[in-house]
Amino acid sequence: MAGCGFTAARPGSHNGCMHLLRLAALLICGFLWAESALAVEITHEGITFSDEGGGDEGSGFTLLSVSGRGSLDDPYVIVEDVTGPRQAILTIRGLKRVGNRIGTHHIAGIAVTKIVFNRSEGVWQNYQLELREILTRHSPYEDGLSFAQNTVIAGAFTASSFPNLQRFDEPQDTLGFSGKSVPPGESAQFSFLITDMSPVERFYLFQEPLQPVSYLENPGEIQQGALPIEPQAHSRRPSTFAR
Repeated sequence: MAGCGFTAARPGSHNGCMHLLRLAALLICGFLWAESALAVEITHEGITFSDEGGGDEGSGFTLLSVSGRGSLDDPYVIVEDVTGPRQAILTIRGLKRVGNRIGTHHIAGIAVTKIVFNRSEGVWQNYQLELREILTRHSPYEDGLSFAQNTVIAGAFTASSFPNLQRFDEPQDTLGFSGKSVPPGESAQFSFLITDMSPVERFYLFQEPLQPVSYLENPGEIQQGALPIEPQAHSRRPSTFAR
């Protein structure tokens, strides 16, 4: 009819649009599945460890294996390949369900040994480990999560293939290791305790291998998260509970 101004859709055009939408949805799901499939998740003795967090651009690590029970005489042994120069984030779940396996006063506590292989192209001269309950925020004193802060047993158990250790309780929970070079292909080992007075379902262990300045692409930049390896006074700020 002339003058009605309406143009009918061609047969099959609606079905064609729906087909394209379904195809796009499948592609998106495929990309998401592929990304999640790349993550390694290992549940062992009640705790789940995952490399799903990855890290900053330029980071890279792969979780290889987990063994042990988390006790002082049989710690969780976590083996990883570290391929990038920057922060890598290990996601840990289930600490509250596991409880305390190291005999301290904390609600939850485990012993851990990490073995990391340098699969990057640079030499490691320092190495840092940091605990966080929230991915984007340093762990404050009040959250209860720490490397068994203020316990005698932590000083006796914490050790590394690096000869020097610095513990930073404030403003973040960090262990700094130094005094040795780890070239590509070699490994480093770290033993430490993790405790929590108010354990949450999920927390994070940040790790960052630090290279000598001469190995940095831009020596003028300070490596992200780096703390000075020098003595610092421990905070005497009171807390509602001991960490």
